[in-house]
Amino acid sequence: MSQRIVADPETVGGKPRLEGTRISVEFLLELMASGASRDEVLRAYPQVTAEGLEAALRYAAQSLRNESVWDVKLPA
Repeated sequence: MSQRIVADPETVGGKPRLEGTRISVEFLLELMASGASRDEVLRAYPQVTAEGLEAALRYAAQSLRNESVWDVKLPA
C-alpha cells in the first residue's frame, strides 16, 4: 500500500483509507464517479490533501491493474 493509504481492521471495517482519516478510497472514488471534481472534494473534506487524493486514485488504479474477467462455462 501507499504510505498515504492504510488499512486497519479496527477502522472503517478494514477498508483502505487515507492515513489519519476515516475517509476510505472507496468513498473518494464514489464522490468522483458521482461527478465531484477534485477541487470540490478537497473543499468539502479539508482533511483530504491533494496528495492524499492522488494516492487514493493511484491505489485504485494499481488494485485494478491485474484484474481479469474469465468467461467460464460450467456444465448444467
